[in-house]
Amino acid sequence: MSLAIDVRRLRFRYGGGPWVLDIRELTLERGTRAFLFGSSGSGKTTLLGVLAGVLKPDEGEVGVLGRDLASLSGAQRDAFRAAHIGYVFQMFNLIPYLSVLDNIALPVRMNAQRKARLDGAGVKETAAMLADHLQIGDLLKRRVTELSVGQQQRVAACRALIGAPELIVADEPTSSLDFDRREAFLELLFRECERAGATLVFVSHDRALEGMFSRTISLPDINGAAL
Repeated sequence: MSLAIDVRRLRFRYGGGPWVLDIRELTLERGTRAFLFGSSGSGKTTLLGVLAGVLKPDEGEVGVLGRDLASLSGAQRDAFRAAHIGYVFQMFNLIPYLSVLDNIALPVRMNAQRKARLDGAGVKETAAMLADHLQIGDLLKRRVTELSVGQQQRVAACRALIGAPELIVADEPTSSLDFDRREAFLELLFRECERAGATLVFVSHDRALEGMFSRTISLPDINGAAL
């Protein structure tokens, strides 16, 4: 099976500060549902930023879906991320003045490759279908500022999934939910990732969720900078 992620000799730090990441090797097969855990400050969000091309490493190779992001310019990484990676942020980063529908549709309206993967289906129809799958289909006309935290979380997941990106990264999006709601959300997210054939990297410090994933990665165990 081909690799979705193939990281080699990765080192990263902010400015001239101490190393935040020092990872000799990290590989992840396509289609895997990976649970990445570590304590606060262990570099989880930083690693997601590197894998998504938001941050460029100081050293090493960052193979993502067959491309070495470390060798790309900032503009090239931005274009790659827009076309191939769905990002669910911890604070969701929804556009407050847009409706639920327009927030979900944003990635395919801004990127031709994501839109092409709709296979001729309409943008609104695809957004509505995803919203139905994640049980927010009756909220499409509402502004996201009118929604509960759990509803906003599902909007963010729909936005990450639209246009079938091959990699989904999620940065503790369930941290403000109780356990039952976290489990329900993850089951919906897994189903949509499987439907799209996407690889999932899900970051959390809550190891109670670990058993729901096909692979567990302990960041402290692979990150020499944390020693």
